[in-house]
Amino acid sequence: MPLPERKKLIDADDKQLPISQQCRLLEMHRSVYYYKPKGISPADLQLMELIDRMYSEDPTRGTRRYRRDLGLQGHRVSRGKVRRLMKIMGIHAIYCMPRTTVMDPVAYIYPYLLRGLNVERANQVWQIDISYIPLAKGFMYLVAIIDVYSRFIVGWDISNSMEAGWVVQMLQQAIATYGAPEIINSDQGSQFTSNEYISYLKGLKTVKISMDGKGRATDNAYIERFFRTIKYDRIYLYRPENGHCLFELCREFINFYNNRRGHSSIGDVPPGHRYRQAA
Repeated sequence: MPLPERKKLIDADDKQLPISQQCRLLEMHRSVYYYKPKGISPADLQLMELIDRMYSEDPTRGTRRYRRDLGLQGHRVSRGKVRRLMKIMGIHAIYCMPRTTVMDPVAYIYPYLLRGLNVERANQVWQIDISYIPLAKGFMYLVAIIDVYSRFIVGWDISNSMEAGWVVQMLQQAIATYGAPEIINSDQGSQFTSNEYISYLKGLKTVKISMDGKGRATDNAYIERFFRTIKYDRIYLYRPENGHCLFELCREFINFYNNRRGHSSIGDVPPGHRYRQAA
């Protein structure tokens, strides 16, 4: 049965069968049901894809440089518009700042625990992040977790929004499958400083929470590098049409990345091989 027909079979008012279970029975990811194209013009979507590519090349660009570099490609756009599109995409310029004042402890929720740490085993450190993903006629978000020792992707999901509950649900599934890490590192985005996310991790007792320093370019480098890889090796090449196509593309690539793609920084073996050897 075509996907649009299967979507019509879902009954959102069914009190006994949740939407997530209906999606499983129909062999359809729940994000496909919830996905609705964003009300953004094709011209803005084109700008957002260009900004995403520029961000993958150089995450230190700010609004002034984006305006200049987009102008060099024939797109006249104000810094205000660039700032608005970056906010929708969930990205911000990364740059190192001199430590001239003591950071507000409320704004800096948890310290960065990875500096100088010798990562020598699987599940010692996980890094988690969210990335904007362009589609042919819209966009979605990809959340993923990487095991730093093996570069193995232990969990991932796609969504039409960046809600904390979505992140926590994916994290719960990863921990149920692979066990809890000793440390989990994220940036200071609203999803990772939310009460829902923090409360869940604190409830695990054994997990230490680590967060990037504001403006730090390399604190969450491993998951950022994975996002760059999946975008350039798959997403930019195939331009998925919708959430279903994106999900299948991500599933195929992450399976390849984990189990068949040699990784130079871990001895040219696939991440899954190193992870299973160490686990």
